[in-house]
Amino acid sequence: MMQDVTFPLYAHFIFSWIGTAGFCLLAHVPSKYIVAASVTGSCGWTLYKYLVLTGNGSVIACFLGACLVALVSELFSRAGKEATTLFIIPGILPLVPGFGMYHTMVFLLEGDFQAAAGKGTETMLMAGGIALAILLIASFTRLFTAALRRINNFIDLYNGKRIFKKNEQKTKHTR
Repeated sequence: MMQDVTFPLYAHFIFSWIGTAGFCLLAHVPSKYIVAASVTGSCGWTLYKYLVLTGNGSVIACFLGACLVALVSELFSRAGKEATTLFIIPGILPLVPGFGMYHTMVFLLEGDFQAAAGKGTETMLMAGGIALAILLIASFTRLFTAALRRINNFIDLYNGKRIFKKNEQKTKHTR
């Protein structure tokens, strides 16, 4: 029987950073983004662990951790002018419920179908929460940037600047 050992949150941050950095090396993430991608994964895992340790459910904790990963990934991708997936894929890795999938299979092999159904349901809800978090944060980010763009265009028009669309050209009207 495995003993439950609780590490401090800073240890979770450090260990998840090391694990995410190792995955970044395997996935050939450009070297200048390895630290940022690893910080993304560490932040998500540390939030997940904090929420679980404070008594929240693992599904909600996984969802909120994935929201943080998606938000930090969006920020790093805008700052570095790179694709968001460069940070999301390594960042989400610590949250993937692989241990839950393992336990589901162990329960199935032992014939404990009740425990397998419970653990399998929890695992699938965690995976769905990760996908939903990425979808929501990406959608809100797109809406937010589109709204900012429209506000900036309105301000430019109000200040008297003429904004031309890409296909529109300046032409002189002659009669």
